[in-house]
Amino acid sequence: MHSRYHRRPAYLPTIGQEVRLTLTIRRFYCHDPVCARRTFAERLPRLLDRYAQRTRRLADAQVRTALALGATPTARLLPHLAMPTSATTLLRGIRKWPLPPGSKPIIVGVDDWVLRKGRTYGTILVDLERRRPIDLLPDRSASTLAARLRRDPHIQVVARDRSTEYARGTAMGAPDAVQVADRWHLLLNTRQMVERWLARVHPRLKLLPAVAPSSPLIQRVAPYPRARSEMLVRAAARGRWEAAYDDVRRRHAEGHSLRRINRETGLARATVRKYAFAESFPRNGMREPKPSMLDPYLGHLHGRLEEGCENAAQLWRELQGIGFAGTSKQVRRWLSEWRAGPAGTTIRSSPAPADIRVATSTASPLASSKKLSWYLLREPEDLGPEAAAVVSRVLQDTEAAKVVDFGRRFCRIVRSRCGQQPSGKSDVTAFDEWLGDAQTCGVRIVESFAAGLGQDRDAVRSALTLPWSSGQAEWQITRLKLLKRAMYGLANLDLLRRRFLLAA
Repeated sequence: MHSRYHRRPAYLPTIGQEVRLTLTIRRFYCHDPVCARRTFAERLPRLLDRYAQRTRRLADAQVRTALALGATPTARLLPHLAMPTSATTLLRGIRKWPLPPGSKPIIVGVDDWVLRKGRTYGTILVDLERRRPIDLLPDRSASTLAARLRRDPHIQVVARDRSTEYARGTAMGAPDAVQVADRWHLLLNTRQMVERWLARVHPRLKLLPAVAPSSPLIQRVAPYPRARSEMLVRAAARGRWEAAYDDVRRRHAEGHSLRRINRETGLARATVRKYAFAESFPRNGMREPKPSMLDPYLGHLHGRLEEGCENAAQLWRELQGIGFAGTSKQVRRWLSEWRAGPAGTTIRSSPAPADIRVATSTASPLASSKKLSWYLLREPEDLGPEAAAVVSRVLQDTEAAKVVDFGRRFCRIVRSRCGQQPSGKSDVTAFDEWLGDAQTCGVRIVESFAAGLGQDRDAVRSALTLPWSSGQAEWQITRLKLLKRAMYGLANLDLLRRRFLLAA
């Protein structure tokens, strides 16, 4: 024996108090002439590591807490649990923590996730049978996915969305695997197809006559009047968007590609595509106004107005008597558009414009393209009276009737998965017939949508016969978002990947 020395590592707390062990470590001579060391100390590998200031059990408890909460929140919590340490130490522990042993997945789901929205995207792989994440990839390219799939040669089924990169990466990395298109994405793509078509022809559909006018009653169909400054700001913004529309149309007419227009103008790809194929500037459809506390009292106000009362203060007091909880300013703003003549305190250079915000015996306004696409793809028996009136109005257009028919037929095929169509045909047979009809229907956007489905025909057929989907991958992405936001979006891919896989 050469000598002795003492070590005082931190240990797990007892009754809320910090604990330190006092260890007497022996040092010995080394008499082996080949060894370069003259002395050496005995080790305690089951208790603590070399040079460590805390025991293994304490380090494990601290790191497990950091895996659940994150390094900085854990560093704030642990002093109250009598296990203090720094966030940097916790981060080192997370990075050293061994990853769970790899399984041999057979059925996997593939989807993309965002690290920096609009800039950096990655790919997530999920074991659909075990409902556990497999890996996070740094991008969503076909080559990266193919390289990762080659590491698991047992994969037999890959569920994915309709991304061409994922289709190509799966074909390269797991050529024998069956690809399954996600059914939710198929329905989403159908609605997006209808929405793009509506954005192009919306001005034309507005001119269609109403089929079934609603019963005569007072109904507000637009917001209450806004301040002049707000209206000027809206007009200026609309002018800028109209100028952008003209610029996109000009560039597209000169033969520029949509990608080049997107790169040179800085507009979003969806906006460039919408402007390039729109027959006229795609103004928003008339949206239903948000409810106002003045709405229940419009009947009383119009009745008093017909009696000749144009005193805003008196009307407000009357409304207070029947339960109105708003201010007199709301009544004055409403009355300013309905006066027979200007008030004594109002300076007005021109007569008030005719009010069109409250309509009687009018048809339901034409909804925006996005909302209308939801109406058109629903079954008629699922629509309310107002929505059915709007749909009947749109279906007067021949092209609209054809687009809606193909959209509804495809949605029925997807929703009746693993069953029989009303005609008795299987879903795959019905899909093949639909695909042949859609590719020669004469409507450009439907033919383009059908051509894309034709290129992914095998994956769509598998979606109609197999139970697998990307639902579990979407759930894992929700967990991943929670972890990412708990770290304030500052974690790099390596740390986020380790926390995600270890927390599963």
